[in-house]
Amino acid sequence: MTGAANGPTLDKIIAQYNALPENQGKVTVKGVFQGTYDELMAKYKAAAQTNSTPTMAQIYDIGSRFMIDSGTVTPMQTFIDQTKWDTSDLQPAVAGYYTVNDKLYSMPFNTSVPVFYYNKDVFTKAGLDPNKPPTTLDEIMTDAKQIQTANVVKYPFTAAVYGWFVEQEIAANGDLYCSPDNGRGDAEPTQMTFDNATSVQLYTWWKQMIDLGLSTNVGTDTTQAQSVFSSGSSAMTLESTGALGGFLKTAQFDVGVGFFPKIDASSTSGPAIGGASLWIMGKGHSDAEQQAAWNFTQYLASPAIQAQWHTSTGYFPISKSALNDPSDVSYRQQQPQLDVAVQQLEQTPLTKATQGCSAGVMPQSRQATQDALTKVLTTGADPQATLTAAAQSVTQQLVQYNQSVAGG
Repeated sequence: MTGAANGPTLDKIIAQYNALPENQGKVTVKGVFQGTYDELMAKYKAAAQTNSTPTMAQIYDIGSRFMIDSGTVTPMQTFIDQTKWDTSDLQPAVAGYYTVNDKLYSMPFNTSVPVFYYNKDVFTKAGLDPNKPPTTLDEIMTDAKQIQTANVVKYPFTAAVYGWFVEQEIAANGDLYCSPDNGRGDAEPTQMTFDNATSVQLYTWWKQMIDLGLSTNVGTDTTQAQSVFSSGSSAMTLESTGALGGFLKTAQFDVGVGFFPKIDASSTSGPAIGGASLWIMGKGHSDAEQQAAWNFTQYLASPAIQAQWHTSTGYFPISKSALNDPSDVSYRQQQPQLDVAVQQLEQTPLTKATQGCSAGVMPQSRQATQDALTKVLTTGADPQATLTAAAQSVTQQLVQYNQSVAGG
């Protein structure tokens, strides 16, 4: 939770919880920064080996299947059932990602969906409608060409080479990332299918954007890509809603937000939930510790705190009621950019495609798609062949993972 808004907001919320009279002398939460999502996942795996896990951990979306299979957690559903906690206020599409076999394993927290960001000032100068963002990849290319011709910004488009965007484009076009059923049915996933036509089209489009001088390759550093956009050097980018708070604080231009672009404009699907969720550890932790963690979890999930989190960071509230909180309503009236993610999520059906792939090798898979995209962009490698080789490699890892879990 780095950046201009995310980390400071989380620290503030933790301090608020610790200051509650009912917690004095009973419960204290200590937030410990552990680096990037991947770094945190690696540290957690090491801690699990030595039985030294924290009471609670914030793990990214694609780490969910490993956490379930690790044998170290107490499912959130256990505490929900014990306390008869009302789950009806949770956003269905959000809770759906972290639900496996009708059991909510973790509590969604920093929930994000990808959106399209653009510089409204540049759009106006280039003769484009600043209130009509592109909705497809083809429309982005068309607008980028007009911006290039107008010569009003260094780069018409820039985005990090990030495997998450591959997952999102697949979901937004209603396709499956792994088979069968994205691992959301009765059977565990046995094959990675991210080398589908959607991914090939995405990779081909991205290479064309660079070849035409409509985009530059900033690499895999999302922070760098965000800086290029917020500095005004790029007119368009793809990013998480979690970047909105930082953009609004640092950008010296009118920030526009649109739906995550699809390949097929007629697709009724939408992107999958991203971000991270909260896990409570059972193995090696007393019941008192776990109950304290559950108490803190309920605090974080409350409408008032979710409204605070939403308006301060741009992360989507997991609570439906948070959107009716006066502070949230007022802020969205002042910052209508926040409403775009709300509308996008409301229009996204909960399907196996939009739930995303639930596989134990998703971190490796995200890296593989990212490496494949880098290869296509930097060496001109064939998108289909490169993606298929990556999918076959990760499928082998998936088979080995499934065997290791089955073998205990």
